[in-house]
Amino acid sequence: METFERIIFTLESLVWSFPESVFGYQSLPLLVVVILGFGVFITGRLGFIQVLQFKEAFKVLSGKYDDPDDTGDINHFQALSTALSATVGVGNIAGVALAIHIGGPGALFWMWVTAVFGMAIKYTECTLGAYYRTENKDGTVSGGPMYYIEKGLGSNWKWLAVLFAISGSICALLTGNAIQANTLADVMRTEFNIPLHITGLITASLVAAVILGGIKRIGAVTARLVPLMAILYVLGGLVILLLHYDQVIPGFVTILSNAFNPQAGVLGVGSGALIFTLSYGVQRGLFSNEAGQGSSPIAMAASKTKEPVHSGLVGLIGPFIDTLVVCSITGLVIVVTGAWDAHHKSTVNPSEGNISYSIMVSDTDPEPDQENVLIFEDGIPVNGQMMRYSVPVDTMFVDPEYSVPFNGQIELMDLRTDIGEIIDETELFFSSVGATAVDEEGNPLSNLYGGVVENVASLTSAAFSIGLAPLMPGGQYLVTIAVFFFVISTSISWSYYGERSIHYLLGQKSIFTYRLIFVGMHFLGAIVSVSVVWSFGDVMLGIMALTNIIGLIALSKIIYSITQTYLKKQKENNS
Repeated sequence: METFERIIFTLESLVWSFPESVFGYQSLPLLVVVILGFGVFITGRLGFIQVLQFKEAFKVLSGKYDDPDDTGDINHFQALSTALSATVGVGNIAGVALAIHIGGPGALFWMWVTAVFGMAIKYTECTLGAYYRTENKDGTVSGGPMYYIEKGLGSNWKWLAVLFAISGSICALLTGNAIQANTLADVMRTEFNIPLHITGLITASLVAAVILGGIKRIGAVTARLVPLMAILYVLGGLVILLLHYDQVIPGFVTILSNAFNPQAGVLGVGSGALIFTLSYGVQRGLFSNEAGQGSSPIAMAASKTKEPVHSGLVGLIGPFIDTLVVCSITGLVIVVTGAWDAHHKSTVNPSEGNISYSIMVSDTDPEPDQENVLIFEDGIPVNGQMMRYSVPVDTMFVDPEYSVPFNGQIELMDLRTDIGEIIDETELFFSSVGATAVDEEGNPLSNLYGGVVENVASLTSAAFSIGLAPLMPGGQYLVTIAVFFFVISTSISWSYYGERSIHYLLGQKSIFTYRLIFVGMHFLGAIVSVSVVWSFGDVMLGIMALTNIIGLIALSKIIYSITQTYLKKQKENNS
């Protein structure tokens, strides 16, 4: 098991992590380079199709060319809603906050740049998904990377299609389902003290009620749910921007200036490097809109149409809505409210996973039993640091009224001397992965209270709370509601991606069993959080993207031909 874990963590690091250097220079993660590189290439190859055909895409979406007798399962709007319900999700709330926390406000600009090229990628994969789709015996259709890789490149490439389908079916169970459930369950426990298993039972039941009805029910539900949740969230963000209208222009200036000349932010010198800002902006942009991952073409292939390019045009609207609209709202709210680098009052559990510690000792080669306590005087650590999301916390208190400073100590456990950092050759910082707070009398304290820098969904919640304070208290609950809807819709859509993958591998009879497993994994995801499982899901997602991009590169000549034929036909019809 330990060997398996090492392999998974190594693969995850290789594909997703930020390499220290390549040939002596800072570099972007492998998958980011591959996907963004293809986006730049295909944009040039197709002559900026995402710009020139943007208006036409909305005509297709409006139903101008719809014919109910065309082959397919759902109309273009339902297909886009299904695809968007998988992409417009927790990434728009937590992913944007993560990018800004690590890369600074300038990361949002690079998310915008990524969205433009991501639109061309979405057009490519969604067009190919519809072009090479197949009609099943029951009258439904199946499409996606596994089909255009096998049918477009020939039987010699079937191994690549099978690899995509295997990784897709597993990734749907974990990344698109279990991790989503875990995120929501954690939020509900934090905000309302609802037990994990209760949230898991509720959301698993809702997901089951939808996905057991198949793609037509999925399409019908997402066509209502996605616009509702997107409008609710975007309106809340727009209200905040209106209330802080005098900070909007300065906010844009901050974003643009930091995109090319990043300043040290909440993470200090680390966020002052351009490569960090660019890297995390590009990463979160790609992960948010899923361009190149091969998921959206599975949904868009189900569209009722006889013109594959129409599926591609509707598909390219996805990154526009997901990143250029929804992510921009999130990012601007975080920036204009000043929440991104501020300390916010919060309950702090000394043993929670995002808290880290270090203690100073004078000896650079200490004994294992040397001091392992972080001592606090008047709420301030005197012999080390207590950090949340890698940022030192403010003064700690023992009461939620922030009236009694913490005098006592935090006992550190499982000290990790292997990652100690020597300072001036006289001080050594120990990191700890566990801690217990005790007061001066030795009584254990389950929680402390103080100012912390927030991250992921909690940072967005803090921004909404600050932004909506002039109108209403509890603005953070709007984010909680959005997370609830986002998680449900994401799981619903990913169930379809997974079942199409398993259908390709094992046939129609396997689908119902897969749906039952999917529901079970959703519940387990809510109550169990095992790092190796989440890392395994990330590896599968990486394999999905890499195999898909290989197929897209190999079929770039075909997509160019399909596009030119359509543009020629369009020109003739307009003349």
